[in-house]
Amino acid sequence: MDFRFSDEQQMLRDMLARYLDEQYGFDKRMAAVGSAQGWRPECWQAFAGELGILAAAFPESFGGLGGGAIENQIVMEAFGRSLVLEPYLSTVVLGGGLLKHAGGELAERIIPAIVAGDVRIAWAQGEAGSRHCLHDIDVRARRSGDAYVLSGHKTVVLGAPWATHLLVTARTSGERRDRDGISLLLVERNAAGIRTQDYPTVDGGRASEVWFDDVRVPACALIGEQDNGLPLLETVFDEAVLALCAEAVGVMQKMLADTIAYAKERKQFGVPIGSFQALQHRMVDMHIHIEQASALTWLAAMQLDAPARERARAASAAKVRVGRALKAVGQGAVQIHGGMGITEELAVGHYFKRATVIEQQFGSVDHHLRRYAGLAGEVSHES
Repeated sequence: MDFRFSDEQQMLRDMLARYLDEQYGFDKRMAAVGSAQGWRPECWQAFAGELGILAAAFPESFGGLGGGAIENQIVMEAFGRSLVLEPYLSTVVLGGGLLKHAGGELAERIIPAIVAGDVRIAWAQGEAGSRHCLHDIDVRARRSGDAYVLSGHKTVVLGAPWATHLLVTARTSGERRDRDGISLLLVERNAAGIRTQDYPTVDGGRASEVWFDDVRVPACALIGEQDNGLPLLETVFDEAVLALCAEAVGVMQKMLADTIAYAKERKQFGVPIGSFQALQHRMVDMHIHIEQASALTWLAAMQLDAPARERARAASAAKVRVGRALKAVGQGAVQIHGGMGITEELAVGHYFKRATVIEQQFGSVDHHLRRYAGLAGEVSHES
């Protein structure tokens, strides 16, 4: 497989790195976290206009630049290095990905609005007790004339306070945990009957509990086919898992760089602690973890067009490797920094928090080990 970037992909990588270095420093990021909004709308508009990265992964027919999953990987890795708050993963990778794969009038209307920065999407998937199982859904959507009536509760909807739309997985037939009967709806965030409870997350983001009280959603808001949304959802979920893995690689790269810099400056017994062989070995181990995680993430990204079982196994294998690396690199970074590593004033503590969240987001190491084994026909992966 050829892992080299094209000239256009390298330009995207370099341009985004320069912008984030200049405009998304740690102090600015922390100011945004502590603000009433919790994010930086001006950066989102720059992503749409000045940089054009919101268009990078979409076909030209939708107003995009003709890229795909690799462009998403490049963007997410850069975002990881700068702890970017803005909802690229949920809007472009998940929401935009589902629309792109489904096509149709809704995609033709919404994707150009995503590219322009006017639409932001939050993924309303999780429910109490669902434990990352994509088809464990009890939120109901019943057809009523030219609309669906949506009722139920979604939990930990990341980025919902910033969203213009919610991407809701709902059951239009069958019983909870049936693989059939699942539909995908794009719901306006301010639709009548939606109640939310917003709160900050440990890694500096924002999330919401969302209740749907007989919310009427136009039938034209259906993404894909009624009752058959799970195959489409699984396809885009794997793309999102690998985009998250790319973000994790960026997070770990920055943690290691900051740790090396600190080890060169911090002195003990009159010499830099970076001269201690034990710490040198520890940092080499951290580097190896990052390189392995990065290689497996890119290898899995190259298999996104493979048959469903192969694609899913590759995504879960990458998430397992990345999850283990996050734990090793995060703990190493904090321990070498000592007590300073968990202070609010030092960046490494915030990277550690984001690393800890990514470990669990879209499924833990144990969850993806079960999923991988289930896809190999050894055990059920529905738990």
